[in-house]
Amino acid sequence: MRSLKTSDGGAGQLDLFVGAGSDIAARDAQDLMAWPFFSLAKSKRVKPIDFRMGEVAILVEATAEHGMATIWDADVLIWVASQIVEARDAGKATSRLIAATPHEILTFTRRGTGKSGYERLKAALDRLQSTSIATSIRQAGARRRRRFSWINEWRERLDDNGRALGIEMIVPDWLYEGVLDRALVLTIDPAYFALTGGLERWLYRIVRKHGGKQKGGWSFDISHLHVKSGALSPLKRFAFEVRAIVRRQSLPGYNLALEHQFGRERLLFVAAPVDPFASARRRIGLPPVEKGA
Repeated sequence: MRSLKTSDGGAGQLDLFVGAGSDIAARDAQDLMAWPFFSLAKSKRVKPIDFRMGEVAILVEATAEHGMATIWDADVLIWVASQIVEARDAGKATSRLIAATPHEILTFTRRGTGKSGYERLKAALDRLQSTSIATSIRQAGARRRRRFSWINEWRERLDDNGRALGIEMIVPDWLYEGVLDRALVLTIDPAYFALTGGLERWLYRIVRKHGGKQKGGWSFDISHLHVKSGALSPLKRFAFEVRAIVRRQSLPGYNLALEHQFGRERLLFVAAPVDPFASARRRIGLPPVEKGA
């Protein structure tokens, strides 16, 4: 990793931070894992997320042109968090201004690296830049709000002949400060990137955040999870989809179960026993070995 000076416009006061590529551990910001910041649908969402719980307030607003940033778009922010933490742990300088090649981001997030993958990445960057967030999280006083976009700005870097060299992006202070705080970042299983459903991805992140490696696991009422998800689907549909995820047992590293108490449905989750061989395969991006193979 290296730092370069740039003199372009508003980025002139920032050092250009170049990441370590794609072969590093995946890290996620706990604030993003615990609260409803992203659309869980693949179709365009314009309706805001207006969430309040205790002293936590979150307002996420989208533009009609691009729609709200999705949980798949958040993979870019996981890449950002992973690069910053990797450099921080190595004692190297970091910055909110980050340079990368699309290939590095797409490889890290287990996406296709062809033209269509690049076009989808650019669309994700547009949604991340145009989505507006206002939140009280990590602000002194319940009435204070911090407003930002997931990416302040981004641009393609071109050589003198107009060929693409990569991209540069500036992430907001709110995200950068959270990632630099060791207590606010968790390592996630790279198999997360293979999860295809929006609710499935969101559920993994909240399970990883709250379940961790605790022997006794954790649990939530389904109705509480529905509120925390920010999803547009009604509770009945949400519960149906959660039950399907429990049947599939598709969240890497966790065992899920449902129980009914006093007329309420509750999701229980506990860290699964670690198979060193399976864990090693996941780290290098290999699929699990089929049973009986």
